Amino acid sequence: MSVPLYQAKAEMFRTLGHPARIRVLELLQHGPRPVRDLLAEIEIEASNLSQQLAVLRRAGIVTSYRDGPLVMYSLSTPDIADLLAVGRRILGQMLTDRDELLVELRARNE
Repeated sequence: MSVPLYQAKAEMFRTLGHPARIRVLELLQHGPRPVRDLLAEIEIEASNLSQQLAVLRRAGIVTSYRDGPLVMYSLSTPDIADLLAVGRRILGQMLTDRDELLVELRARNE
């Protein structure tokens, strides 16, 4: 029996629901990066980064390969970068709406 689409989507969003994983994906938007560069940018313990990369890899969101001595990671599809961009736009709109509501509330209390 196959998993319903809504359940598969929920699992994908759960996978994305960690700050370190989002940061990894943001960094990989600009192209493949070695683990050492990700570690320097994210500033978490190496073991924690390794765990987060494994979660993303198992979910098929990132891929890894060796380039000589380096383990490189990249987005599995450019659509992941598009998803992050849409998320930024939605968040920006939500925050703008909140700011406008806050201004309106303050104006009514005066």
